[in-house]
Amino acid sequence: MTDFKGYMGRVLFVDLTEKTFSDFPWTDEDRRRTLGGKVMAADILLHHVKPGMKAFDDDNWIVVTTGPLTGCGCPNTSRFNISTVSPLTNIVTSSNCGGDFGLSLKRAGYDAVIFSGRSEEPVTVHITCDGVEFESAKELWGLTTGETQEKLLDWPGRLVIGPAGENKVLYACVFSNERTAGRGGVGAVFGDKNLKAVTAKGTKLPGIANEEKLKEFNVKWTKLLQTHPLTGRQLPKLGSAGLVAPMQAHSILATKNFSAGRFDGFEKVSGEELAEKHLVSNGACTGCVIRCARRVNVGGKVVKGPELETLGLFGPNILNDDIESILRWNYELDELGMDSISCAGSIAFAMELAEKGIHDFGVHFGETENISAMFEDIAYRRGEGAYIADGSRRMSEKFGGEEFAINAKGMELAAYEPRHAVGQGLGYATANRGGCHLNAGYMVVVEGLGLDVDSLTPHGKAALAIMFQNLMESVSAGGSCMFTSYAVLPGFLIAKPNMLLTKIILACFPYVGPVVNLLSHFTKVPQINIPLLPHAEAVKLATGMKSNMAKYLTWGAYGWNAERMANVILGQKAGADKLPKRLTDELQDPNDPRTKVPLEKMKKVFYRARGWKDGIPTWHRLKTLGIKIDRSVYDEAVARAYMKEEA
Repeated sequence: MTDFKGYMGRVLFVDLTEKTFSDFPWTDEDRRRTLGGKVMAADILLHHVKPGMKAFDDDNWIVVTTGPLTGCGCPNTSRFNISTVSPLTNIVTSSNCGGDFGLSLKRAGYDAVIFSGRSEEPVTVHITCDGVEFESAKELWGLTTGETQEKLLDWPGRLVIGPAGENKVLYACVFSNERTAGRGGVGAVFGDKNLKAVTAKGTKLPGIANEEKLKEFNVKWTKLLQTHPLTGRQLPKLGSAGLVAPMQAHSILATKNFSAGRFDGFEKVSGEELAEKHLVSNGACTGCVIRCARRVNVGGKVVKGPELETLGLFGPNILNDDIESILRWNYELDELGMDSISCAGSIAFAMELAEKGIHDFGVHFGETENISAMFEDIAYRRGEGAYIADGSRRMSEKFGGEEFAINAKGMELAAYEPRHAVGQGLGYATANRGGCHLNAGYMVVVEGLGLDVDSLTPHGKAALAIMFQNLMESVSAGGSCMFTSYAVLPGFLIAKPNMLLTKIILACFPYVGPVVNLLSHFTKVPQINIPLLPHAEAVKLATGMKSNMAKYLTWGAYGWNAERMANVILGQKAGADKLPKRLTDELQDPNDPRTKVPLEKMKKVFYRARGWKDGIPTWHRLKTLGIKIDRSVYDEAVARAYMKEEA
């Protein structure tokens, strides 16, 4: 139980092997330390993972968590998180999702659920206020994600996998409604545990510490989101697909397996093209006031449309300018249950291997006729598709081409080409879960896609990356959509780029590192609440917990360091924060020596500001943040991190 509001006060533990369930101990001190969501999951896994643990071990846990704002009426707070050891990267992955499962889990009376063990037969787990029921999923096994959810319509909260998860494609997803827990292969871990579906429903609601003030505050927060240039105009009008054109303008649109940053046919796969010719309506997660989701027609059926990542990586990155094919592929991938980012990145790598005469997988740049068939081969691990199902890092280990296998820590990069956004490159390399644009801190939003800070200078980028990484970690922990963090950026800096004040502020941005580091590194600074960051105030009003700007950033820093330390225990080596040589050694523009990622230079500043050595949190940093770990466990993990791999 809990004395705080906003939480349900219970964490459910499900043993799939024994078909039993119980309460997992989680105290108010744990809530004060982690807030919830992704940070909570990182703390749970930090104290569970063991050296050498693998994704498909029975004792690998799947940790599904909500945030304290989930179900409290705040705008855009239906998010939930799934964390586990990733089969793609062999370290912790976390996948955020906007479907209704998190809301339904809280209504069943739980803030989180942990799955352990492995069922002998396919199983569906039903969670209600009365407990847990286990039902055979033999009749569901083999169905697509859409077909599976059709069989479970009596349950408002649903988590399901498709054939890709069943066949343990290393980047298989989990679906809730039409939304995706997309990255790192969480769907493959579900499949390995024979966990086809999880459902939840109930009638409980979280209490609110200051209900009247929170209602008033939510009105103001909603107005802020609906009037901001990004969350109030660009995203509702064009969705994330609206970024294609500015990415082209700033030479950060990944093209031909990240060999370039611009694509001649970009307009044909842009957000404007999607809105003008294919958009049926806007869609939204429950409680969303931004409504950025695209609804499109595919084969006479209105379905979820592609996000920016799918448009970019299945468009310019494979030299395809046919948007209708991308609409269809997006739907096919969703039904099969695969991450479009890793799938597209792996296919682009296969295309370049073929172009260089190394190995022909049957897919080639600019050719689209057989892509749908390849999706089927990947999902069912048939023929050449079985190799692509393992991702670009493992493909490069077998066939070669490591220097142009575009991944970080084994996870394929999102659609932003970082040689013209070097802060984003630093973020990709240092992101705990691998090549993720969000876990990277989404630095590209200040390097051309929101603000127009000098995208090629390394100055200030480490400090800004840390601040945004911590901020987005906390946003996720609270249960909010990441897009709400866009409104942190003052609207006039975006709406009035030619104003003198805007130009002065943007010119100063690369030199504010020392000030930003003070906010990011110290856990005790004066009570500060920034009006453009309402999340901290919402947490205080909803839970009654002490919450301010400093505390909010500290929750993020806690999560970042706890997850990184879990990775070190699992076997992540010192110096693992890398990018492929294409991005660090090859110039995007042969005439501009700045157009490569100066990673080593930025990493030195990043590590010093984080309180890390060679990518590993120091013991002092862990103690400062209140992260509890046995000293012998820490010392042994750090020692292993410096050992060379056995031949």
